Amino acid sequence: MASGNAIRGSRVGAGPMGEAERGESAPRVFVSFWCVNKHETKPSFASDAQIPDTWDCPRCGFPAGPDKDNPPARSRTEPYKTHLAYVRERRSAEDGDQILAEALAKLRGQL
Repeated sequence: MASGNAIRGSRVGAGPMGEAERGESAPRVFVSFWCVNKHETKPSFASDAQIPDTWDCPRCGFPAGPDKDNPPARSRTEPYKTHLAYVRERRSAEDGDQILAEALAKLRGQL
């Protein structure tokens, strides 16, 4: 049973005329980028756009450059640190014991 909603399932800008209704798309240029794993990526850019020096490889995530024989080096990424790891960088175990003792004394004083 149809509810009478004529635009259900269509998207904004969709129409019977296609490109003629929206205008011509900008001229495109495809540029090849290679990463250290020899993956080739070919993103397209507007012909008058400035081409970036590096592009992230969609397969491995390493930076890719336009020179196939000399790709950019792998970037050094820091591993994820937990909140506790950051606290341990700032405070020693003795500092932690002292803070814990002060907090426990305060709690016991309230009881």
